[in-house]
Amino acid sequence: MWNDALKSRFLATDPATYGHYLGVRFLSSKVKPISKTSKMIGPAYTVRILGKDSYGLYKAMEEAPAGSVLVIDRCGDEVYACVGEMVARNAKALGLAGIVIDGPATDSLWIEKMEFPVFCTGISVVTTNVWGITGECNIPISCGGAAIHPGDLVFGDADGVVVLPAEGYEEMLARAEEAAQREILMRQKFEAGEGPLFRTVAPLGEADIAGMIYDIRMGITEPPKKKTKN
Repeated sequence: MWNDALKSRFLATDPATYGHYLGVRFLSSKVKPISKTSKMIGPAYTVRILGKDSYGLYKAMEEAPAGSVLVIDRCGDEVYACVGEMVARNAKALGLAGIVIDGPATDSLWIEKMEFPVFCTGISVVTTNVWGITGECNIPISCGGAAIHPGDLVFGDADGVVVLPAEGYEEMLARAEEAAQREILMRQKFEAGEGPLFRTVAPLGEADIAGMIYDIRMGITEPPKKKTKN
C-alpha cells in the first residue's frame, strides 16, 4: 500500500534510473515540468477531458485521494490550457502530489513560484471553461504516448516522467536505491581523481563489452582482466 515511507524512498532515487528496467513506461519527452526543481511521485488519478470543457478536471480533483498525481488525457488537444495558477493552487490545497497534462498549461511564472509540480507539453494563453458537458475520471487513459491506469505510480522530475505498475515495483525500487548508493561512491571517486570506470585492454573486437556495461552499472572501477586464448 502506498504510504509516506515509500514516497520518501522513491524521492531519494531518480526517475531516469528506472529507465533501465523492463516494465517501466515512459511519457513523451515533450512532457516536462514547468519548474526544473519539481520532483513528484504518487498513484495516478486519471481524467480525460475534451477541448475547451474542463469540468472533468474539477470533478477529478474533488475525488482524487491526497497524495495522488492527477494525470490528464487531453485527447490530442494542443491549444487549450486546462491548468493554470488557480487550478494548481486548488490541487496543492487538496494535498495532491502533482499534475501531468498531455497538453499545455498556463500561468507558468506563477506555477513556478508556488513550487507545485505541474508537467505539461507546453504553455498556452488560451484557456478552458467549465461547461459540464464532457469528461471521464478514474479510467484507463493515454498520456504522453503511455498507457496510464488508475493507481499506477507516476514519477517525474526535470528529465521527464516514468510510470511504474501499481504492484510489483518493490524490486525496481530496491535496485534503484542500490544504484543511488553506488553513484554516491562513484562521484566521490571522480572528485578524488580516480577513474575511468574501466579501461579497454584489448582491441575493440575482442573487448568484453557486456562486462564493461556490467562494471558501469555496478560501479566497479577496476579494469577488466584481459582474456587469454586457450
